[in-house]
Amino acid sequence: MSETIHPPESIYNLIPREEEKPIKAPRYMSKFREQEKLEKEVNKAPSKTMGPAEVDVPSPQKYLLKHSKEPKLPEKKQFKYEDDELHSKPPIPGRTDQPLMGLHTNKNFIKTNTVENIMAVLKKPQLGYACIKKEDKQLLENSGLVPKYVKKKDYGQTPEYLIQRREDVKKAQEEYDHYVKERMREGAMKQLSGEERHNILQALKKNWDDLHHQYQGLSVVTDTAPKKYRKERLEQEMKQLETDVELTERHKTIYIANN
Repeated sequence: MSETIHPPESIYNLIPREEEKPIKAPRYMSKFREQEKLEKEVNKAPSKTMGPAEVDVPSPQKYLLKHSKEPKLPEKKQFKYEDDELHSKPPIPGRTDQPLMGLHTNKNFIKTNTVENIMAVLKKPQLGYACIKKEDKQLLENSGLVPKYVKKKDYGQTPEYLIQRREDVKKAQEEYDHYVKERMREGAMKQLSGEERHNILQALKKNWDDLHHQYQGLSVVTDTAPKKYRKERLEQEMKQLETDVELTERHKTIYIANN
């Protein structure tokens, strides 16, 4: 039965009704409320106060001067090397300084210089080359023109890594030959003869010629899907035949598995 709807002018609305207030849902209370209150009381700073901190007022005599905050450079000092005293020559004597008097020596400087020059070993001149562009002389040793590597002990010998590589290739070839012999002995494969290889090669070339003849007879304009499909099929078959011909010509020995 459908509910009867009374308009505002109905007689049933003359009797005042008690206004029904909606019941509010209970206020949400977090279960961590008591824990948060406890942490707040524990972590509260005991010495925290309101207002600015009490500090000493600056003196009027210590006012900010101009350029007072700019960085100041250190005082200039005379530069001096650490070992300057050891390697530097003594200063020039002054005009009023008295020379050393009373020094005598029995050394014969002429004889000493003569003996030193006679016993001295001649210096070999360094080899060099003249640079036309820079118009100066450069050492020949660092120019790359001196055959240094020819004088090495292992010059002309095969490097060890090449010897090891050759041994690895030789070992792999021996293992492959042994595997082929075992398979041929079991009758799993056979080797093509020279005549069979030649016949297969000629047949592949003949098939390529036939496909090429068909390809030359195609229409120049490929405006339909069948023409485009036929052209792509012929190109794919010709490419596969070219690969087979290249493999057959490259390898003289060919093995075929016996199914």
